[in-house]
Amino acid sequence: MIETFLLRCQQRINRLLMQQLSYTMDVPERLQRAMSYVVLNGGKRIRPALIYAAAEALNLGWHKLDSVACAIELIHAYSLVHDDLPAMDNDDFRRGQLTCHKAFDEATAILVGDALQSMAFEVISRDEFLPAEQRIQLIQILAKAAGAAGMVGGQAMDLAATNRQLSLTELCTIHEFKTGALLKACIEFPLALCHDKRPVEMALLGYAQAMGLAFQIKDDLLDYAQAIEKQDNQEPSYALLVNYSQTEQKLHELYQRALNELQFFGQEADYLRGLAEFIIKRTQ
Repeated sequence: MIETFLLRCQQRINRLLMQQLSYTMDVPERLQRAMSYVVLNGGKRIRPALIYAAAEALNLGWHKLDSVACAIELIHAYSLVHDDLPAMDNDDFRRGQLTCHKAFDEATAILVGDALQSMAFEVISRDEFLPAEQRIQLIQILAKAAGAAGMVGGQAMDLAATNRQLSLTELCTIHEFKTGALLKACIEFPLALCHDKRPVEMALLGYAQAMGLAFQIKDDLLDYAQAIEKQDNQEPSYALLVNYSQTEQKLHELYQRALNELQFFGQEADYLRGLAEFIIKRTQ
């Protein structure tokens, strides 16, 4: 079931992203090509799927959340482009193809990130399905999640922690900011469109918090072998701070916590449950 749902989400968001990128045809040709290169190069589209799954749980039409689903992917794509740069992680490949600064050049990659970030807010600002007050609220959620109090702040913490021994508390704080903030925003977006969110808000935010940390811990497990080989320049990792089996145990504890948060819901939250299982069982 969840595979079918993910495919629906991927097809929908890819189509929407192509439509949004069509508005960039009047920008410099090289920049336009580079933007399309990084946005349309695949990816699981977990963040839009979380938005649509939460919409299902809250009985909201998907069309009301299309703009934020696009925006979150544009922000995610921009973050990956900048993260891959030599001054950050210095990666040559992303999703099986050359990173943006390798396929084009560093200056273009920086400009692509800048353009995608501003484009994300533009997409929400001109959403014809939402009143201006709701658009402003959604923009505020995204700005906080993507900014210094969210993803960017987490990246700064991550860079400062390189080659330094961290406590688990410090590492979880980095994960909460760098990865968890955008995942939490995926739940906050549909909540913002609800007229009466009080009965379910805490449950959904609790789910988002648990899965935000679980997502990054799963990445740590997937990167464990590679991280061991890079002892001279290792990034902070939950699996390296404790051990593999304890990290697996923590992952399953977070998964169970996420499911417990959804006990209030019936079948309408099955996609959220399915995504939680997909996140902890994924192989890449």
